[in-house]
Amino acid sequence: MALPAWMIRARPGSEAALVAGVMLVLIILVVPLPAFLLDAALAMNITVSVLVLMVALMLTRPLEFASFPQILLITTLFRLGLNVATTRAILADGHEGPTAAGDIVATFGRYLMQGDIVVGLIVFAILLIVNHVVVSKGAGRVAEVSARFHLDAMPGKQMAIDAELNAGAIDEAEAKRRRRDLEEESSFHGSMDGASKFVKGDAIAGLISTFINLLGGFAIGTIRHGMPLAEAVETYSILTVGDGLVGQIPALLVSVAAAIVVTKAARPERADQQMAKELGGWKPLAVASGASVIMGVLPGMPFLPFMALAGMTGTAAWFARAAGTTPAAEAPPPAAADAEPPISQTLRMDLLRLELGYGLLSLAAGDAPRLTEQIRGIRRAIAQEMGFVLPSIRIQDNLELPPDTYIIRVKEIEAGRGQLRPPLLLAIDPNGGVPDLPGERAREPTFGLAALWIEERLREEALARGATVVDCPGVLATHLTELVREHMAELLSFAETQKLLDEVAPEHRKLVADLMPTQIGVSGVQRVLQALLAERVSVRDLPTILEGIQEAISANLRALPQMLSIVRAKLARQITDAARGPHGHVAIIMLSPDWEVAFTEALAGPPEERQLAIEPARLQEFLEKLRGLLNAADDQGELPVLVCSPHLRPHLRAIIERFRPTMPVLAQAEIHPRARLKTMGSV
Repeated sequence: MALPAWMIRARPGSEAALVAGVMLVLIILVVPLPAFLLDAALAMNITVSVLVLMVALMLTRPLEFASFPQILLITTLFRLGLNVATTRAILADGHEGPTAAGDIVATFGRYLMQGDIVVGLIVFAILLIVNHVVVSKGAGRVAEVSARFHLDAMPGKQMAIDAELNAGAIDEAEAKRRRRDLEEESSFHGSMDGASKFVKGDAIAGLISTFINLLGGFAIGTIRHGMPLAEAVETYSILTVGDGLVGQIPALLVSVAAAIVVTKAARPERADQQMAKELGGWKPLAVASGASVIMGVLPGMPFLPFMALAGMTGTAAWFARAAGTTPAAEAPPPAAADAEPPISQTLRMDLLRLELGYGLLSLAAGDAPRLTEQIRGIRRAIAQEMGFVLPSIRIQDNLELPPDTYIIRVKEIEAGRGQLRPPLLLAIDPNGGVPDLPGERAREPTFGLAALWIEERLREEALARGATVVDCPGVLATHLTELVREHMAELLSFAETQKLLDEVAPEHRKLVADLMPTQIGVSGVQRVLQALLAERVSVRDLPTILEGIQEAISANLRALPQMLSIVRAKLARQITDAARGPHGHVAIIMLSPDWEVAFTEALAGPPEERQLAIEPARLQEFLEKLRGLLNAADDQGELPVLVCSPHLRPHLRAIIERFRPTMPVLAQAEIHPRARLKTMGSV
């Protein structure tokens, strides 16, 4: 039979059940409860407290009980509500007898009294003091210290995660998981610090309610209801002690659970396993057994208890020593301390590596802007701009370098180096001069511009004079970004290409399936993407690139220059937008018909593998004319592109990239029809 909808919504673990539980607590604070409902609520309180304690004991790590601060708050509120309800019942109906607040309160009170009111009250007072002074106060102090230590250690742990990520020891997913665990751990200990204050307040409230029940009950019983003093003392003492025990025992259990959770060490073991392992050594057990024997033979000491304990600890010590002794033939061979690493580790190559002199190591672990954060920003920016996720950049020290020098390596080969002067700042004049400020003259390592190392106090003055001011991590990050852009085609490996194809959006999966592997392989797509990246064309629009490859294959144009020409025409809108200058138009330099004919006649070889064979004097003449137009465009603040025929574009690009690598060379088909153009001249 199907359950009603309201029962399904109110099942344990649902939002309705939680809301209903909190509303029940609020109702208990206001509405008087009959004795049988008080018994049910008190029984629930004890059971829940035992459950919380057992869960705390079985934890392997504190975050497995992440909801404990909320549970602690709710159980404390529930216990205070019951305290108010029992106090109301005691003061209102206590004259009717010890069962006025329910059978549980009466039973607990009679059990502790054992017929002697004075002894019962003293024992109960000791229990209250133990809970308040020892357990609750100690748990609160431990929670406070633990929260402080975890929050203080958080920046260092985040830096360690960033360092491992940039060194390639972990991937981005693992780094995210560790950061999330670190945030949850810090949040948990901070919440426990606050929740422990509720435990302490609950203990104080228990003390106050005890005195109210006792003194108020005496006054109400004798004055209002005319009870004899002895009967009033006995009745209200039983009710007060019983009510206190019913409230303080669950409070004590929850306080112990809180103390166990916040003192749990960061080991993947339960508390019982950890204590058994650490207390189960044969030497401590043997010493404890000997001490028990000595205590047992002293005059006046009970012999049997000490001898029984000595026998048990001695037997445990014997078994522990036997279990810890392994025959030499069965013992695993010890690992050689100087064992050589596997050959695969020796042959492993870092695609990107940053080596720092010892004077620059603080950049990788300093405060914001930290170098690791700069590198993470570079990877994110390259991914968004170029559609290619860079491999992890390994950062390591190199004691052979001068202390202020760094080296950037691409596939183990040095691609660039520079010098930094932390904590000085690098001031660069955009006009090409040197800022007129006191400092150390230098060369900006990325573009070789004249620059000046200045102190922090001169930053505002340098900015006021129009200079660009960059700190040491920013200088290094700029250099790294330019080198990455320059060598991006080399960094796109077969595995990275496969990863890009695997991550294509679901609506384009059919396109990938139609192309590969029947029409083209992953290596073919890799060569096309590398050719685009070599000219700094983004491959983020991978579906359009695949459509261009498919169109070229359908036209039986399988040579790389032919496929690339069609793909670039497909990306005309994107390429034109990237070539747009700061003034909103594309500045173009046209290739004249004479040079079109000259370069076309200089092409030699089969159609698929043509090479440009032009006389050096003619080539030098072309470069001189082009350089003159480029200088004129630079004076006007323009960033021109060279426009030529599609069949000449790859050859002219190969010539121009030797003296101006960032200058685009476009075919007519690669310029979008709606682009605003400005002709800078014709060569």
